[in-house]
Amino acid sequence: MGEFVRVEVAAGIATIRLDRPKMNALNAQVQAEIAAAAAQVSADAAVRAVILYGGERVFAAGADIKEMAGLGYPQMAERSARLQAAFTAVAEIPKPVVAAVAGYALGGGLELALCADFRVLGESAKVGQPEILLGIIPGAGGTQRLPRLVGPARAKDLIFTGRHVAAAEALAIGLADKVVPDDAVYEAAADLVARYATGPALALRAAKQAVDRGLEVDLAAGLEIERLQFAALFATEDQKTGMRSFIENGPGKATFDRR
Repeated sequence: MGEFVRVEVAAGIATIRLDRPKMNALNAQVQAEIAAAAAQVSADAAVRAVILYGGERVFAAGADIKEMAGLGYPQMAERSARLQAAFTAVAEIPKPVVAAVAGYALGGGLELALCADFRVLGESAKVGQPEILLGIIPGAGGTQRLPRLVGPARAKDLIFTGRHVAAAEALAIGLADKVVPDDAVYEAAADLVARYATGPALALRAAKQAVDRGLEVDLAAGLEIERLQFAALFATEDQKTGMRSFIENGPGKATFDRR
């Protein structure tokens, strides 16, 4: 457990909790602790789904500007590699991940939320990529993950202007998957991933990897990724359990091993 990032596990769901008052600024230490938390939940077979959560007041208001302001190119070239590696570790968690966003998710905060599979926002949440207002651009995946999610034109609007996006607009453009009352953000995120905590872990991992890797290649290569993942699942107990249950009891009634 880190000083500012901790992992809590209950009923197969791990919560990666950011807790660096007041705004969960993502300094180098927090980044390293996020990477460690991602590695922990990825390796823990008892964890079947993950929630990223910054607390009731703020998800993460971005990078620690005071820490970065005096750096030059040589230092930032090195630090930006570590920053991207930390967030990529979250994106590559081989389990369903939801970001529960209350308050602000700006700059690096939004980039962290973009690493999740789903995003649940409180109704007064604000998200955005305001780096342009500092004379820089997003450096933790914003120029890459955001356009893949909302399309290049909408991503350019957010990145070029640096404006804050309210929850309702985020939902309308596909940046949010669900908007709920502010005091229900964590509960709604937990409800969203609870269905996966009892699902077939290996099939869920294969589905996530096929989608994510397939988006990075052309259609033919993506179909080959899918084919290999599909065929590989016929070597798993999940497949045997699921198909046996279908034949004997009908669809949707299988109970999968939670080990």
